[in-house]
Amino acid sequence: MIRLFFLGLLFLTALSSNETTIIDNNNLSNTTLDKNQIISTSSLQKVLYLNYEKTPDRVIKGEIFSVTIKTLSTIQSFMDITYELTNQKGLKLLNDIPYREEDSKYYYDTFYFLTTTSNALLPDFTATLHDYSDKIYKETTLAGKRLNVVTLNPKKDFANIVADSFELLEYKTSSYDDQYNIVVFVATGTNCDISAFELQNVYKQGAESMTESHFDSKIVYYAVINKDIENFSFSYFNLEKNKFSLLNIPIVVIDDSVTTQSDLKPKDQSRERLKMTIAGVVALLAFIFILWRKKYIYLVFIIIPLVYIAYLAVPSKEVCIKVRSEIYLLPVHNGTIFERTSSVYHLQKEGSVKEFVKVKLQNEKIGWVKNEDICTN
Repeated sequence: MIRLFFLGLLFLTALSSNETTIIDNNNLSNTTLDKNQIISTSSLQKVLYLNYEKTPDRVIKGEIFSVTIKTLSTIQSFMDITYELTNQKGLKLLNDIPYREEDSKYYYDTFYFLTTTSNALLPDFTATLHDYSDKIYKETTLAGKRLNVVTLNPKKDFANIVADSFELLEYKTSSYDDQYNIVVFVATGTNCDISAFELQNVYKQGAESMTESHFDSKIVYYAVINKDIENFSFSYFNLEKNKFSLLNIPIVVIDDSVTTQSDLKPKDQSRERLKMTIAGVVALLAFIFILWRKKYIYLVFIIIPLVYIAYLAVPSKEVCIKVRSEIYLLPVHNGTIFERTSSVYHLQKEGSVKEFVKVKLQNEKIGWVKNEDICTN
């Protein structure tokens, strides 16, 4: 009996030992699988090698600059190389997709940044290669650099523009009211954040239209200034000359109000006056011709120009403006609205252009109303 007891005890011990061995083997198998997975992930092939080809020695706060990455791929044929930019500081990225140039076996990818603060750090550039077979390769990261940022100390006339160049194309000055004139100008800039443009010490200002690009940009801008200003000027920082450059607009007030964006440059006379002059010359030549030939049938060549001159000389008529109509500072869509009619207005019509009618308000200011806001009756 005792022998049977010991035999049963030995059998249970052996069975327990076998189960432990099976469990340990299973754990070992799982452990081995996890290690194989880790080894597989860490052994991805590195196929991209990155270096900085071009970085600025210094940048100015508000400046747009470029960074070029020189990339070498050990894979000859692939779909694309994409980048993830992280950990940047004091910068605004202007192009998500880099501008790429190929030279032999190298790829030169250029990114553009705007410096927004005086403490700036380039991002970490992480490149990933994508091939046609969806094979996964190891990512390559190029660590970011800290930038040497210079903060300007401008004068009061600084317009907040840092650019390679900034030029005035056209300008025009008209009377705004008894106290102010309005200056409207078109300007272009290269390598600049034109949306940052802002004048100092003006009564009112704003952008009527803007074309933004870090290569070439354009802006139509207005400023309401005091009538005693004879020369309006502002400055910008010229990156090519490394100094502040001054731009001047001589104030020559035109009787006619601001017209379209393509008609901003000061003129000596209005179109109507020119037409009247031409018609008068035609009438005078016709009169001389009649005296010479003594054929009064040609009087028609005098009557028609004189009738046309009389038509142009007729004073402007009144127009009816609907309630809650918007009166614009300039005849452009999405332009600045400086007044809304609280009732039906009857205003003097000064002219028209495309979809707008030029009117003179009761306070002698000039405004523009859309044709759709003119009363039909």
